Amino acid sequence: MSDIEGGCACGKVRFKVTAPFMGMAVCHCTDCQKASGGAAVYVAIAGKDSVVVTQGSPKVYASPGDSGQDVGRAFCADCGTPLYSLLGPELPITPVKVGALDDASALSPSMHLYTDSAPAWHLMDDTIPRFAKAPPAGPPPS
Repeated sequence: MSDIEGGCACGKVRFKVTAPFMGMAVCHCTDCQKASGGAAVYVAIAGKDSVVVTQGSPKVYASPGDSGQDVGRAFCADCGTPLYSLLGPELPITPVKVGALDDASALSPSMHLYTDSAPAWHLMDDTIPRFAKAPPAGPPPS
């Protein structure tokens, strides 16, 4: 597999993902709604150690997650592009914002997360699993 690359809109922050994605999710939590300015965020699930910043230095905003531990949201401090999230040490994954990838054409969502927070008007794919909050521990459904 060749590295998957991404970055912000202004080009000051670049990153690569050095391992295949484990899946893709649509997160409807209220924090993701605020971060995206919309009804959901689309994330590709990467292994925690497979996301490497290759240029620049993203800013990270941290807020408490469901676990009680902080969730960091990495973004470009210049243009504001959301890049990826940093989860607590018990979770071995890094959700990468699909919009920050150079080419996301091979990806498609495999689950909806935090559907209890989704606006009633946001359309969801009925053919993939939905979770009221976070999914059970383990790999994402395929």
